[in-house]
Amino acid sequence: MAKQIKYRRVYEETSPRDGRRILVDRVWPRGMRKDEADIDEWLRDVAPSTELRKWYGHEPSRFTEFRHRYLDELRDSEHREAAGHLRDLADHDKLTLLTATKDVDHSQAAVLAEWLTGAARPM
Repeated sequence: MAKQIKYRRVYEETSPRDGRRILVDRVWPRGMRKDEADIDEWLRDVAPSTELRKWYGHEPSRFTEFRHRYLDELRDSEHREAAGHLRDLADHDKLTLLTATKDVDHSQAAVLAEWLTGAARPM
C-alpha cells in the first residue's frame, strides 16, 4: 500500500482526511495558540537547521540547493531520531505535514513528503 502523505499550511482548516497532523517547523507558527492548534505532534527536530532555514529564506530560486542540503541534514545526528520517528509514523498512518510557510510547494514539508514516499533519498 502506498504511503498517504500530504502537506499544507497549518493555518488551513482541518479535514477528516488529514490523518495524523504533524507540524514540521522548527518555530511555532505566528498567531497560533498551542492550546487551540489541531496538531497531533510537533516534530521540530525534523525541521531544517536554523542555519539552513535562514540561508534559504524561502527564496524559490534556492529551493533545489535547499532540498539537497536538507536531505543531507536528515541523516545527521541532530535530525536522525526525529526523521526515523516520522518514517515510522508514515509507515503506519496517513499523514498531513504542516508548515506555516506560505509557499508550501517550496518548503521542508514538500521535501519531507517526497522523501517519505520514496521519491527522494538522501545521498
